This record gives sequence, structure tokens and C-alpha cells, in this order.
Amino acid sequence: MKKEIDVFEYASEILKAVKKGVLLTTKTDEKVNAMTISWGTLGIEWGKPIFTTFVRQSRFTKKQLDKSMEFTINIPYGDFDKKILGVCGSESGHLVDKIEKLNLTLEPPVAVSAPAIKELPLTLECKVIYIQKQVEDAMTEEYQKACYPQDVDGSFHGANKDFHTAYYAEIVSAYIIE
Repeated sequence: MKKEIDVFEYASEILKAVKKGVLLTTKTDEKVNAMTISWGTLGIEWGKPIFTTFVRQSRFTKKQLDKSMEFTINIPYGDFDKKILGVCGSESGHLVDKIEKLNLTLEPPVAVSAPAIKELPLTLECKVIYIQKQVEDAMTEEYQKACYPQDVDGSFHGANKDFHTAYYAEIVSAYIIE
């Protein structure tokens, strides 16, 4: 059962969770993928409730987002298995079916194609309305060096040489799975 919520009444819980890690879940061609994110914003833009997420160019999730233009944000609410965030933050959807590996329970969405994940029950259903690539020259040198080091071997996990794309998405449904 889904209990509809006002997203801004849960803003504090959502933003605290984003800082620690939440799942961004996508679905295309019947492939569901979930990726741990810890960069995201909640706000109002164009008079709509918006969740903005930032995804690196090389991620499997970016390909999914570019194709579907929809996603869910699945937020821990209460006790949960921290292994979920660990696996979804360290393994690629190119190589692993993380949903199957973690035996996650997919819940039908209300307004988008991407499912909710029962184990992380506070859910935002989002439709992308604007995409913006980060511009290297518009970023301070300090942040370029700290977050996008170019002097490392980019083949290992965490090398993070590639820049992000921002996905601004209208929150079209918000609920807690009970």
C-alpha cells in the first residue's frame, strides 16, 4: 500500500538521506537498474516540485536516463540493509543485474515507468524536464581538481575523471510504501 505524501513535509528526511545515499532507479526495454547517488537537490523550479540529480557521463544509468527520461528516487525510511547502497554504488548495471543480485522487491509506479523499491520505501517518481551538461571551464579549479582529477588512471572504480550531467525532474508522485 502506498501512502501519498507532500514531498516538502519530508524535505529534511530526503536531504539527510541523499547526503548518505539513496537509489536512483531507471527502467528501459524491461531492464531495471538502480544506482546509489549522494548528489541531489530538492526544490521548486518553474512552479513545480523538482528533484535534480547529477550523473557521470560514463555511467550505465546515464544511458538509461537519456532513453527513458524518467526515474524514481528510493529513500531509506526506517531500518534497511545498508548492503543495498553498497552494491548499487559499486557495481555497474552494464555487468550486473543489481535488482536480482540483491533480491529487491519492485513496486509498480504510479506515474512513471521506473518502479519503486520496497526496501527503500520513501519514493519520488520523477519525469525529466531539463538536462544540462557540466561545463569544465565554468567550474572553479579547486573543484575540478578535487572532484574530476585528470591525472589518475580512469580505468579503476572511483577514478571519477568524467563530468556530470544534471537532470532536473518534476516530482510527479511521492509516497511511502507501507
